[in-house]
Amino acid sequence: MQTRFSPEQLRDPGIAASEKILRTCVHCGFCTATCPTYVTLGNELDSPRGRIYLIKDMLENGRAADEKVVTHIDRCLSCLACMTTCPSGVDYMHLVDHARTHIEETYRRPFLDRLIRNILALVLPYPGRFRAALHAARLGRPFAGLLRAVPALKRFAAMLDLAPTRIEPKSRFAAPGAHAPQTGRRGRVAILTGCAQPVLRPSINDATIRLLNRLGVEVVVPEGEGCCGALVHHMGREEAALADARRNVDAWTRQIEADGLDAIVITASGCGTTVKDYGWMLRHDPAYAAKAERVSALAKDITEYLASIELPEPALRPGHTVAYHSACSMQHGQKITAVPKDLLKAAGFKVCEPAEGHLCCGSAGTYNIMQPDIAAQLKARKLKNIEATRPDAVATGNIGCITQIGSGTELPVLHTVELLDWAYGGPKPAGIGDAQAGAPGIDDFLMDVAQ
Repeated sequence: MQTRFSPEQLRDPGIAASEKILRTCVHCGFCTATCPTYVTLGNELDSPRGRIYLIKDMLENGRAADEKVVTHIDRCLSCLACMTTCPSGVDYMHLVDHARTHIEETYRRPFLDRLIRNILALVLPYPGRFRAALHAARLGRPFAGLLRAVPALKRFAAMLDLAPTRIEPKSRFAAPGAHAPQTGRRGRVAILTGCAQPVLRPSINDATIRLLNRLGVEVVVPEGEGCCGALVHHMGREEAALADARRNVDAWTRQIEADGLDAIVITASGCGTTVKDYGWMLRHDPAYAAKAERVSALAKDITEYLASIELPEPALRPGHTVAYHSACSMQHGQKITAVPKDLLKAAGFKVCEPAEGHLCCGSAGTYNIMQPDIAAQLKARKLKNIEATRPDAVATGNIGCITQIGSGTELPVLHTVELLDWAYGGPKPAGIGDAQAGAPGIDDFLMDVAQ
């Protein structure tokens, strides 16, 4: 793509990076076939190619964002399916991140839009506040129907709809400290406890720590770490996101310099994509660039880390049929595709892959709140494909997907590590029943075991 930025504009590091990205786009349009919003809405401006044109025009002309640009950029899920599809290697992720920062700096949103964004930014990254908000949501849930009937208040209804009916107690693993292995130590890792996940599903990190301890790995919950910054980052609040990144880099660097770390294990793939990007995010900060690069290099999804160490034979082979939903941040953001499925198969699960696995479920951080209508269409499409496989359970690697998919099905929706923990000697995950007799592939699986 030809660009016409002035030398003065290119002295801005953000503009220079975006100009380089824009020049790699060749207008081929392959991205439109895998873009969830284009597939759903059919509008060229709701495709990556269309958004690239809008971003180029806005940045090249040094213009403040307008309503048209904001509408179409806001509809982007940042699922990054376009980056998997793109034959030219367009770095759409960093381009749209820059566009969101520009929007935040130059566009004044309507009052309700600003209000809900401020609420999300002030609540979700803080587990204590988030837990209190979920308790308050139980009081507001009876009014969700009324809010849904008023277009301007739909987003508040979406928040109430997504709030769980039961709030889990705080896990003992959430506090800073070290969790010693049950056998001789073979490794030492830090775990990102996160912000929303330990409130919505504390069993995920519990299962991770139990499993790693049984495998001989010491797990450290570092003092001072917190939200990865993804939430505010995708809102264009760059300074807030960088502050979160620096805080975490400091917390993990203390552990690296004390007793060393083999990895920083992350159990939410959306967070993993962001932490692995800390090196880029802090590249212009002389005090943090090298430290952030080191942290990004150590960041591993839990399935990545498990695949890097030798696992014993499973304690049991459950034989359940599991529909594996590959979170966008896992398959497109981190390019982890086969590893989770291979681990589940090795643990004795029959893994099936729903159709259109490349398409987003509609969660995408806070997207299912900010764009509830599009998110609902994507969820319905995803559920139809998942349920067509007739599984006993759904496995995925991201809390957002677990919440989104779980809000529309009776199937147990579990984190991959919860199933692995069970197979390797941990407790049976809540909500999962016995394997279905006659479920697709079970007979074949039993025959393989018998042989």
